[in-house]
Amino acid sequence: MTISKTFRTVALATMLLSGVSGSALAADLTIGVRAGPLSIDPDFTAAGTHAEAMKHIYDSLIKSGNNLELEPGLATSWTAIDDTTWEFKLREGVKFHDGSDFTAEDVKFSIERIPKVAGPNPTTIYVRRVKSTEIVDAHTIRVKTDGPAPNLPNDFIRLFVVSHVAAKDYSDSAEKAAEGFNSGKAAIGTGPYKFVSWTPKEQLVLESFDGYWGGKEPWGKVTRKEIPNDAARVAQLKAGQVDLIARIPASDVPTLETDSKLSIVRQDSVYLFNIAFDFREKPPQVTAKDGSPLPKNPFLDPKVREAFDLAIDRETITEIAMEGMGTVQSQLVTPNIFGYNPDVKAPASDVEKAKKLLTEAGYPDGFKVVFSFTNDRLPGDKDTGTTIAQMLTAIGIQVEANAQPGAVYFPANTRGDYSLTMSGWGTLTGEANYTLSSLVHTNDPAKKLGAFNIRGYSNPSMDKLIEDAGVEMDAKKREQFLKDANALVASDRPNLSIASIVSAWGMKKAIKITPRSDEDTLAMNIRPAQ
Repeated sequence: MTISKTFRTVALATMLLSGVSGSALAADLTIGVRAGPLSIDPDFTAAGTHAEAMKHIYDSLIKSGNNLELEPGLATSWTAIDDTTWEFKLREGVKFHDGSDFTAEDVKFSIERIPKVAGPNPTTIYVRRVKSTEIVDAHTIRVKTDGPAPNLPNDFIRLFVVSHVAAKDYSDSAEKAAEGFNSGKAAIGTGPYKFVSWTPKEQLVLESFDGYWGGKEPWGKVTRKEIPNDAARVAQLKAGQVDLIARIPASDVPTLETDSKLSIVRQDSVYLFNIAFDFREKPPQVTAKDGSPLPKNPFLDPKVREAFDLAIDRETITEIAMEGMGTVQSQLVTPNIFGYNPDVKAPASDVEKAKKLLTEAGYPDGFKVVFSFTNDRLPGDKDTGTTIAQMLTAIGIQVEANAQPGAVYFPANTRGDYSLTMSGWGTLTGEANYTLSSLVHTNDPAKKLGAFNIRGYSNPSMDKLIEDAGVEMDAKKREQFLKDANALVASDRPNLSIASIVSAWGMKKAIKITPRSDEDTLAMNIRPAQ
């Protein structure tokens, strides 16, 4: 971290001519991250690392707090005035980076452009319930939904607002949007930092916006360097080439904690590992041990799924495979998420009972399965997957561990190539229906539910709980539907929750960070140490 002390006349003249404020004389901050944005258009993709970067430039209508609680953003309040209408009161006096005023017209424009510009992993999931918008006045907007939509405020934590003036010529297609936003022409937000430059897969450079409604930031310039290699990221921190790094590998945490020049901060994350079973009649990667076909899919038998559950020693996984950087979880959501059921407990490992269940199900000698999981997406994914494969062999299952980069794993999984998988999932909206409706509801495009359930799981009781929660406007009733759905996941076992990740950040002693449970590394949460 360096403080600029250049007061030469030529530099001052350059600063004045370029319109850079005195904040350029503040401290510079360099952050090392594992991945960065895929565009400067906030609506291009719903990928978490993309949204993390965009939060610096653009504000969302509703903010997500450090523990994913809903907070006022560009909307100061939101009210359901009837079952299908939400009214948002907008913050007054907000300026865009070009000095223009923020109004309801910008919100309406931002909602309506998303379906036209969204790319892979589309952001349309955040406006899927929107039917129409109505501007009441400059600082009030009403959103009509296609039915009761209690989760709309949660969805709108990812509704980034762009300038309808700056982006009007760059919102007809993803290609046109890339042209305007990636060049900076349309990259005009109301966020705490202004866009300076972006080199894909290398770095994003930002500068402080002195007109930010939330107050002045201490960092004049912020550089977010993409350093995907964990060892290289740690090395750059130790060498002083970056001020802070995210996602420290578990194996490096103890060593870095002994370095007197550095500080380490840990935080429980909402990202957790879970196993998904294949419920199709003919799973492609399940056979007898000699490779011959089985008469039926063993995963359709609840006893087999329970046997797999009991074979897994979650405590050992968090302590050994995750090297102390994990927390045992019993559900697809973590305890801070609305709808978490505190009565559902993770089962203790019981190998003998697991073997007995397999025998009762007709598989006394087990069977063969390919177990596929990522090896580069989240800290500890490869070691966790490998350890689970070894645990399953103890109950007689012949497991072929198939660790793959995310770029290979996710397309193959979407195609239906796999029959037993493990990956990470995070409930980023802070509400369990986001996860349950995506993973364990029957895949139903007409209802826009079950989008990530590509393995054939379908349970009418589960679907009803999820659908009831999705339209219930009474918060207590909605929470009970979600708790019941989480309990049903635990008993029916379409997925097995394993453990959530404990994230770690490393930084120079001169700075400090307030960590977030969604693992976002934001300059707004980083401050000089006092």
